[in-house]
Amino acid sequence: MFSIFRRKKSGHGVEAQTRRPIEDSGVDPLENRLGRTRSSLSHLFGLLQRAEAIDESLIEEIETTLLMADLGVSATTALIDRLRLAVDQGLITTPQALLPAVQAELYALIEPCEAFLTVDTEKKPFVILMVGVNGVGKTTTIGKLARRYLDEGLSVMLAAGDTFRAAAVEQLKSWGEQNGVPVVAQDGGADSAAVIFDALHSATAREVDVLICDTAGRLHTQGHLMKELEKVARVMQKVDPSAPHETLLVVDAGTGQNALQQAKEFNQAIPLSGLVVTKLDGTARGGVVFALASELEKPIRFIGVGESAKDLRPFDAGTFVHAVLPVAEDQ
Repeated sequence: MFSIFRRKKSGHGVEAQTRRPIEDSGVDPLENRLGRTRSSLSHLFGLLQRAEAIDESLIEEIETTLLMADLGVSATTALIDRLRLAVDQGLITTPQALLPAVQAELYALIEPCEAFLTVDTEKKPFVILMVGVNGVGKTTTIGKLARRYLDEGLSVMLAAGDTFRAAAVEQLKSWGEQNGVPVVAQDGGADSAAVIFDALHSATAREVDVLICDTAGRLHTQGHLMKELEKVARVMQKVDPSAPHETLLVVDAGTGQNALQQAKEFNQAIPLSGLVVTKLDGTARGGVVFALASELEKPIRFIGVGESAKDLRPFDAGTFVHAVLPVAEDQ
């Protein structure tokens, strides 16, 4: 039985762990999909098993390992500071005790960002606006989300708001055909806000449960394109003042710390309500998940760990930490 840990309050900088079982969902265990991140942190196992005492050199090696795994300076510094405090207070006395302590602190970083996305069926449609730069897997994520909501018994409509790329419109139409859901689209070069406005009108009239809106991929440094996202939101609100109900930024874990910069810039242009971190199954070092949690403090709604619809998984902090850095008893 695969299990994850849950922290319990102890009043100390490094807290205790308890375990609860997780039901077998019939999908590949997450640790099988996060090999690169697991590998980048595996150095800690041998390092802490061989060490005879906790000294500054050992702490620095832990710090280097975390930085190399893409945790970023801010998250790594905060974690190392808490480890040093726990050592100074006598809460950690052996090198071997550092491994579960690191695991617990990693969990502490990302647990606040564990917030499953629930569709409010009182809102018809529940509008999800998808944003992100080109190449992060945004349109593919939309297709996978559509499949998820269909499987939950909800009706879905897609809006092809990425009007800058004809290929993006065709890709979204393909996902619509695969899933059997309608796609509102116009000819290439049409105004993105107009497409989404029409889609929202149509979804409202047809009492669709979920409307997922694609938008043009844009670099976070392109101010004029970022302003178009603000326009899309304003136009939506002419139909439904509460829309969009969820604004999801899709980031590619393989871009490392650049994903964090993207998130900061997008959040300034249009307030984000959640993140989707894709391509964690490839060459990505998934430590960027911890960096995003530490600095952006936004819910991580889903992670992408493969090609199938089931590989877009709701983010669970305990399962994620267990997958990338299991304690010795789980190796």
